[in-house]
Amino acid sequence: MGGFVGEWAGRTAGEHVEMIEAAVRAIRLTEAELDPYVTHTPTRRWLTGPGLPYDSGLFTFTELERAGLRTVADSTGAPDRLAADLRDQLVMGGLLGADGLERGSVLLDGGTGEISTTSFLHDRPDLMGRSPLAPSLEKLVRFAAATDELAALRGQFASYAGRFGQKAVAQASHHLLTLFEEGTNGEVPPFWKLAALIRPLSLVAGPGRVSGLAVDLPLRLLDQEFGQGRVARFEDVDFPPTLTHEPTRRFLRETGLPEDGFLFHLDSDAPLATLAEHHADDFDAQLPDRADHLIRLGDLTEGNTLLLDGTTGTVLHWNAPERTLRPLNTDVSTLAFTLWLLHHERTLDPRLTTDTYDHLAMLMIQVLSTVDPTGTGTDWHYWTDLLQDPTTHLLSPA
Repeated sequence: MGGFVGEWAGRTAGEHVEMIEAAVRAIRLTEAELDPYVTHTPTRRWLTGPGLPYDSGLFTFTELERAGLRTVADSTGAPDRLAADLRDQLVMGGLLGADGLERGSVLLDGGTGEISTTSFLHDRPDLMGRSPLAPSLEKLVRFAAATDELAALRGQFASYAGRFGQKAVAQASHHLLTLFEEGTNGEVPPFWKLAALIRPLSLVAGPGRVSGLAVDLPLRLLDQEFGQGRVARFEDVDFPPTLTHEPTRRFLRETGLPEDGFLFHLDSDAPLATLAEHHADDFDAQLPDRADHLIRLGDLTEGNTLLLDGTTGTVLHWNAPERTLRPLNTDVSTLAFTLWLLHHERTLDPRLTTDTYDHLAMLMIQVLSTVDPTGTGTDWHYWTDLLQDPTTHLLSPA
């Protein structure tokens, strides 16, 4: 929730109100604007008092201020084709996807105060349904605030600052899930279960104080994830002379990379070659500048190639048909983390991941950008593009 809510846990309802009213921007409605839609007294108090944030990392409520309260029936224009339990639900805001666009709607039951989500199908409103999100607006705001505090390692998650590894991930995940369970009588909606499982994964990697690279990874993290014998480690004889970046050489010798990372196939059957050497017999190949210093690590999807700058250790993405060379990862340590993250997601319960794809993609991109900001804010980034595209089945279960 960023600046909308500060330290939330353990405060009284009155303190919650004061904190939100102190926020720079909040959306509040008048008693008249709530009539006749909202009859639930606690919800009326919340909307006329603390209000809602304009935007957050998870939700946007700006449309509420612009258009006011409206029902799902009013929004579709086809109330007779809607399920009866959807028609009078109030559209409060939207769920944000990884691209910052709305990928679903947040609904309020004006009689009970319960919050749910739906996706508008204007051509087939008869197929629309809704899923539970939170028992109240207050819980919705509190859950989002807790998720934000974990991401920033502040507030009730400040004690995790400086702690890294699988134990820290497990404890932070349990901590966040417990907060959600307390607010839902143990029946946590999939939306928040996913947040508790995915968002703490950034804690597995610590600052690169030992490796000399961007991050340090737990010992044998890749072996545990991909299996013994499926992580390739190299010897000095495997390196071309142009690989002079010593932290990279040490990482490839001691930690290695998965041979098959689901989206990446490592060239491990022969010594690593430069891009120029790989295309030595292809006289028509149009290669990027410094092709004799760019070392081919392996193949990405659809003919894309993963390269390593032997001087700096930067990991790059080369698309031969388009002749584009773009940054992919800061170095091999964050490449290994990315491959671990993508593979680890596939071990989660598919009942959580298949029905909340946009939310899952957003969480994954947030975790990836936290550990490795390379590509963040650029017009196009290989990993981000794949994560945002459900047609790739990127996050489907293994």
